[in-house]
Amino acid sequence: MLDVVLYQPEIPPNTGNIIRLCANTGFRLHLIEPLGFELDDKRLRRAGLDYHEFAELKVYPNLEACIDALKPKRVLSMTTKTDARYSDHQFAVGDMILLGPETRGLPQEVLDSTTPITLPMLENSRSLNLSNACAIVVYEAWRQLGFAKS
Repeated sequence: MLDVVLYQPEIPPNTGNIIRLCANTGFRLHLIEPLGFELDDKRLRRAGLDYHEFAELKVYPNLEACIDALKPKRVLSMTTKTDARYSDHQFAVGDMILLGPETRGLPQEVLDSTTPITLPMLENSRSLNLSNACAIVVYEAWRQLGFAKS
């Protein structure tokens, strides 16, 4: 299947929603420290409901450690700083979908070393909610893979 990686996530309910998303799609979830919350945060658990036990979740001290452990075929970074639409991309097993922190997005040096993709939005829009953006891309990738069971 594919891996979802949250780079330094800040808002517990977003991560909780993504835990639930990954539990229901078979995607694996990875978190890059520092986290803006504790993993036992009530808001994280509330958003993820009782899906935490069904999601594969790992935490890494930095992005390099995560990439070294997963050895992804490609790292696709979500950003508003590209015109390359997610829907024009052909997803494949072994891809990593990388999303940045809610308040600042991915650093430029990360974008420069990955394949950036974006969600189309109306002009003058800043961004979508992290968990919503993640869900859109996860379901497109899963659809392209025929909704295969992990």
